[in-house]
Amino acid sequence: MNSSPLKFLGIEVDALNIAQLNNLIAKSIQMQRKWIIANHNLNSLHIYHHDPKMRAFYAKADYTHIDGMPLVLIGKLRGYSVEREHRVTYADWVYPLMKEAANKGWRIFYLGSKQGVADKAADILRLKYPGLKIACAHGYIDVRQDSQDNQNTIAAINAFQPHILMVGMSMPRQEHWILDNLEQLQTNVILPSGACMDYVAGVVPTPPRWMGRMGLEWSYRLFSEPKRLWKRYLIQPWFISKLLIQEMWGIQNQPQLSFVNKTRVSTGTQQNLSLKEKSRVKRSRKKTYPFASFRNAANPLPSHQAINMHDQWLKTHNSRFLERHI
Repeated sequence: MNSSPLKFLGIEVDALNIAQLNNLIAKSIQMQRKWIIANHNLNSLHIYHHDPKMRAFYAKADYTHIDGMPLVLIGKLRGYSVEREHRVTYADWVYPLMKEAANKGWRIFYLGSKQGVADKAADILRLKYPGLKIACAHGYIDVRQDSQDNQNTIAAINAFQPHILMVGMSMPRQEHWILDNLEQLQTNVILPSGACMDYVAGVVPTPPRWMGRMGLEWSYRLFSEPKRLWKRYLIQPWFISKLLIQEMWGIQNQPQLSFVNKTRVSTGTQQNLSLKEKSRVKRSRKKTYPFASFRNAANPLPSHQAINMHDQWLKTHNSRFLERHI
């Protein structure tokens, strides 16, 4: 297991496989700690950059595993040691997790899915893994912290005293709920687990696992639920592509940006520069980007403010171009 998280596209993730994730849960239970083990995929990455509360949730997470082959590929592109086995979805993890829980006597509480769906999934899992201790509650509740519905749900969870709490309400609702109620929850490990039990119950078709290993699971899910997922798989990737291009472009231009910053500070020293260096300074003055200050050796990735500034710069630049040529 990597001792330090992988950092790219403004997020941090941990290269963890299923066995390592199960070991983390065992360690949390043994140490009597409360850990959030979150996950990141392209959808969560998009939400993360647009939702401050989502960023607050990930700041609270103790570990964040990779739930999407594109993030594995981006990690490789950035030079990290990350492999296919580090891409862990709940469609793959749920059964090894339940087997481990049955063997070690871990109690699991699942909050999520429509009424009756989680109970059906729990019955299937109990048959498959005798001795499994699992309780469920549907996720269609009033999630306001002070609502009676919410307080009753928390009371039911705490009464069961679960070692593992799985919350499957879809993103970002499940992350928001965990963040809002974290202090009241009495458990060792909290897992935002999406449609995990929907897959087990057969309500949502489970993509063939070979498609998951090949990074093609998104296409199966898109054709299965086009109305719900078209935006996630056809629109959001463009934003992620922009982030990646900005990050790679910023890193490649760090030396030049560093040089430009130095010349701005030490004005009046250009007589000591070569002709080539003077030409670079001249070009940099003509082409100054408002978000350049965010790309430096200490922070190569543009911040959320820098991304917004970049978008505004593009709009202004394009409008000026149209005024000149139309």
